[in-house]
Parts: sequence; C-alpha cells; structure tokens
Amino acid sequence: MTGTLSRDTGSAAPVDERLGAEARDFLARPHRLLIGGQWVDAADGRTFGTYDPATGNEITQVAHGGPEDVDRAVAAARRTFDDGAWATMKPREREQILWRIGDLLDAKAELFGQIEALDNGKSVGIATAVDVAWAADVFRYYAGWATKIEGSTVPVSMPFAGDKQFHAYTQRVPVGVCGQIIPWNFPLLMAAWKLGPALATGNTLVLKPAEQTPLTALLLGEVCQEAGVPDGVVNIITGFGDAGAAISGHDDVDKVAFTGSTEVGKLIVDAAKGNLKKVSLELGGKSANIVFADCDWDAAVAGSVAAWMFNHGQACTAGTRLYVEDSIYEEFTQAVADAASQATIGHGLDPDTVLGPVVDQDQFDKVSYYLRAGIEDGGRALTGGARHGDTGFFIQPTVFVDVKPEDRVVKEEIFGPVVSALRFTDVEDAVRQANDSMYGLAAGVWTKDLSKAHQVASRLQAGSVWVNQYNGFDTAMPFGGFKQSGWGRELGAGALDLYTQTRSVNIQL
Repeated sequence: MTGTLSRDTGSAAPVDERLGAEARDFLARPHRLLIGGQWVDAADGRTFGTYDPATGNEITQVAHGGPEDVDRAVAAARRTFDDGAWATMKPREREQILWRIGDLLDAKAELFGQIEALDNGKSVGIATAVDVAWAADVFRYYAGWATKIEGSTVPVSMPFAGDKQFHAYTQRVPVGVCGQIIPWNFPLLMAAWKLGPALATGNTLVLKPAEQTPLTALLLGEVCQEAGVPDGVVNIITGFGDAGAAISGHDDVDKVAFTGSTEVGKLIVDAAKGNLKKVSLELGGKSANIVFADCDWDAAVAGSVAAWMFNHGQACTAGTRLYVEDSIYEEFTQAVADAASQATIGHGLDPDTVLGPVVDQDQFDKVSYYLRAGIEDGGRALTGGARHGDTGFFIQPTVFVDVKPEDRVVKEEIFGPVVSALRFTDVEDAVRQANDSMYGLAAGVWTKDLSKAHQVASRLQAGSVWVNQYNGFDTAMPFGGFKQSGWGRELGAGALDLYTQTRSVNIQL
C-alpha cells in the first residue's frame, strides 16, 4: 500500500493505442511556455515529465518555467494591458472571442477529454461529458457578461457645494494583470473558471497549471490563440511551486486567484502583502453529507456514494463526512459500502472506468496514510482500506464506520475515495456535528421533509448546500466557502467582482 512506484524518466512510454490521432499529434509536439503570444522554451531550457497516474509512466516532457519566466510573462501581460488592445476592445468583440473558445472546446471535446484522462487519471467519459462540456459552458456564460459590465449614475447631493450641479457616475473597470494558479483535480475546468470572468472583464493574465497536470492548460492556450485572443492577454507558465510563489509575490501582478489547499492559500496571502494585490481563494473542504431517515433511500445511497467517489474523491467539495440518522445508520452505511465496492476501477481511457487512480505518488502516499490512520484511531472499514492492484496509484473505495469526531479521517481533508460515517440523533445534533469543522465549503441534505430541508440548509456553515442531490453545480450559481475554505466567489455574476474595481467620476457642470 505504501510502496513507491518506479518511474522511467529517461524517455516517455509508448503512446497509448486508445488515444486518437489528434491526441497523439499533440503529445508528439514540444510543450513550451506561452508568453506574449509566442510558444517559448523556459529561460534556462529545463523541462520536466508529466506522468500517467494509472501506470506511473512518463507521458511527455513540459517546459519547466521558473521565476525568470514569470517575470517575462508578467511583463507581456502588463504591456498588453497598458496598450489597451484587450481592455478597451469593444465588449461585443470580446464576447465573440469568448464564445468561439466555447465552440472550439466543443469541437475538440474528444481531444481534451483524452488528454485530461491520460494526464489526470479521470474517466475519459466524465472528462469529456462533464469537464470539457462545462468548460465550454463557462466561456459562453461569461461571453454574455462581456457586454453587461455596467456602472451607474449617482444623484449626488454635496450640500457644501451650494447651487452647483454635478453629473456623477461609476465605472466597473478591469483590475489589470491577474495571476491565476489552478489545481490538478479539474485542470481544464479550473482554468475555465479563472479565465472566463477575467477575460470577459478585460484583464490580462498569467496562468500557472499544476505541475502534475499541465497538458490541457497548454491545449487551452492554443484554443485561445485560434479563437482570436490577442497576443499577451493569456500567458501560461508550466512549472512548480517557485513559479506560483513568483506570481503571488510579483509587484506587477494586480490580483492573484488560487484554487488549492488551505495551507498553500495562506502562503499566497502572505506573499501578496507586498503590493496589497487583490486575492481570491478557493481552498480545502471536509464537507458534511447529512442523511435523514425520511430520505428517498435509493437516491440518497447513490448520491452519498457519488458525493465522495466523484473524481476519485479528489474534489474540495467531497462529502467525506457522512452523517446518518441513528435509526437507519447500520443499514444505510452498509448499502453505501456495497454500492461503492461495485465501482469499476481502471485506466481513465477505459470507457468502463468509474474510479481511476489518484493523481501521483505523493497523493497515493497521503491517502494510504489516512487508510492506516482510520484503523489506528479505532475505525473499521466496511469496504476497501487498501490499494487496488500493484500498478498505478489506485486506492480502493473505502467506507469507515465506528469513527469518532476527533479522528484524523473525520477532521482532515484526505482528497481520495475515503468516507467516514457517523451517527446523529436529531436535527440539532446533525447541524452541530456538521458545523464542527475548520472548513465550510459545501454540504448535502437528504430528506423528503421540505421544511426540515430549509431549516437545516439555513443553519449549515457552508458556501453551497445541496438538497436531495450532491455537487449540484451550475455556472450561474456562485461557488465558494465559509471559514477556512476560502475568500470570494467563483462562477455566477459574483465572479465578476473578483476581476473588476469601481471608479467614481464626479463632474461639475
């Protein structure tokens, strides 16, 4: 369960025969940095390997950008922003370009889905039908907003100005150069969440994808160019933490947006203090999923499995604290374990795969640690509890019972296909336990009692509450967390606030 998987870093493994011609062509090309509209090598010429988590084999080599490359990218973004080619472009023209990005994502859905499955490990079916399709929807949604970024007129009084007349109004203007740092669990989708509102509002940006999953971000850079995004608007730096730190602390970056762990989010806040850049954070979670005895049984079982197994448990919203009303606890948790144990585990490019690998050796070791911790703290695994197979970073779906609120598997974010089930007695007990967390990202509630659903939802300390469903996202709905799950809201109209600032203009007539 804890053995290290070997990696041949000398050369890439043979290209998987399940990949289409476009994917094979993409992998055969050099994977450089996008700076100022040009695909360039890292300043020091370094590269690094990206790996297939189902096998541990190298897929291809990618440019290893560092702080010097960040400087180059920020300078390109600054020149482009100051030139006004994008910020002052007619909103209708920005709208059309963003819409074309969505269309191109749809047209290249098979390509994006296959590369995402290979690089991240997720099912190609889910990557195509969910990640790529939703990313296209995000760009179209924010394309529509490009023509609707409005200010307002203000009927000022100014009592100290006598009889003088004034015309006062506000403008919503772009922030400027935005640094955007995205995680490895939804690489393409998180890029879309960041780029969509930033581009619609006229900003320029430097995007840093996670080092584990850089490939679809580079593909998206090609799509942006094909759609007509001007040179220097979108810059992409593939690299490691030093590149992210350089973006966060750069004095010529006006805003940084980060999705990832709470620990790294705090480091970004500290780095951003130098020039007091705007910061938005979508961070960790340990979400509660509450099942009442009066639930729709079949829907609640299926939904409660998906809550923590979706994307192999690698979701900040994962419902990994399963609270079940005492009267149905034994039967319900067994039903969840039985359903989870039937999931097809395999390579992301296999169309039958439901549960793929976790992303890399580090994540495999982390989840394996929590599997041991669950037993050491007194828990019992109804199913799972070990690695799956002897190749790749696969973890069996695991359901822990007999756990206590203070156990590590209950309190700490695992980011793998592991759930801990606890009992509750009534509404008060359920709400109290659900809110007993440093996080406050999401929650689920399962009940046929509409009044109970509203009462519980209004008391949960979570940015998103899903009733009789889980992961009920929509592009128009704001998403973000309470407490240590983050600052600000992505998606919906609220995301525009992250990328605009207000100017007041007061003219004496």
